[in-house]
This record gives sequence, structure tokens and C-alpha cells, in this order.
Amino acid sequence: MTVLSLIWGILALVGLGIGFIPCLGSLNWLNIPFAGIGLIVGILALLRAVPEKRGGAIAGVVLCAIAVVLGVIRLILGGGIL
Repeated sequence: MTVLSLIWGILALVGLGIGFIPCLGSLNWLNIPFAGIGLIVGILALLRAVPEKRGGAIAGVVLCAIAVVLGVIRLILGGGIL
């Protein structure tokens, strides 16, 4: 589950990067919930993992959190959220 969390975080950042391209900012409306679900999966993986193998889960949680925060900022600056 830790690997799933890490892959989910990487995909969320890729979606965020595509959402930063002009005229594709509306993709963040799909990427933010995707990253939010990844954040939940990462937290569950973090809680279930043994202490020695939490690195992937921590990285997944951090990547998904970055994708959510930057996606919301991009929507605010682009006029998607008023």
C-alpha cells in the first residue's frame, strides 16, 4: 500500500504540472479530488505500515498534499475559484 501511495502522489504531481499549462487549468478540478483520495490512501498506508517501511507512505502523503495546495492556489489565481 505504501507503493500505491507513492505512485498516486507522483501521478497527482504530473496532473498538477499539466494543470499549470495555460488553457488546461481546469484539469485541476479533477486533479484536486484525485490528490485528496491519494492523501487518504497515503494516511491509511502510513497507519498500517511498519515503522521501518513508512518512507513511501510519507512521500505519497507529502506529494498529494503539495498537489492539493498548489492546485487550489492555481485555481484561485486563474479565476477558477472566486
